[in-house]
Amino acid sequence: MTSDGSAERLPPALRTEALEQLLTERGLVDPDAMDRLITQYETNVGPLNGAKVVARAWTDPAYRRRLLDDGTAAIAELGFGGPQGEYVVVVENTATTHNVVVCTLCSCYPWPVLGLPPSWYKDPAYRARMVREPRTVLSEMGLELPGDVEIIVRDSTSEVRWLVLPERPAGTEGLTEEQLVPLVTRDAMVGVARVEAP
Repeated sequence: MTSDGSAERLPPALRTEALEQLLTERGLVDPDAMDRLITQYETNVGPLNGAKVVARAWTDPAYRRRLLDDGTAAIAELGFGGPQGEYVVVVENTATTHNVVVCTLCSCYPWPVLGLPPSWYKDPAYRARMVREPRTVLSEMGLELPGDVEIIVRDSTSEVRWLVLPERPAGTEGLTEEQLVPLVTRDAMVGVARVEAP
């Protein structure tokens, strides 16, 4: 608490730590279980997994074909799957077509390859406006697309979750799969950004 009794002014990390301590003291949370859950999302689930999928598709044409034909199976080849990833469809961005993902009903999202959804993805304004005015919303998020690029909005549901295979940036032809992984961002795999060359 701050001197005026307001916890809201404390940094989020301190508030989170205080809440965890309180829940642990009351026996409502097992610290070991909490650590395992955090480790799971830090190391086994998240955008790094999706980046590995994208980098493999960029460097292995046969894998790319399998990924576009059956995203769930190709993603499972790399060991990624599970809840929220039971059926993933992968679509490819090109010089003339740009895919972007939204969930208009809630926030369905392929957790095994993208981790937890960001707050903006769950925001009602993003969910409503991306469908009506995708070019404007993308521009507001920093992605300017030429007028002749077709934008396709993909609506995730509890049955189908979408993953965007971003365009490989020019100038990365000599990079290995391992060198490409750090270039791929969560936002590029949702379709609200492009992958930039190093």
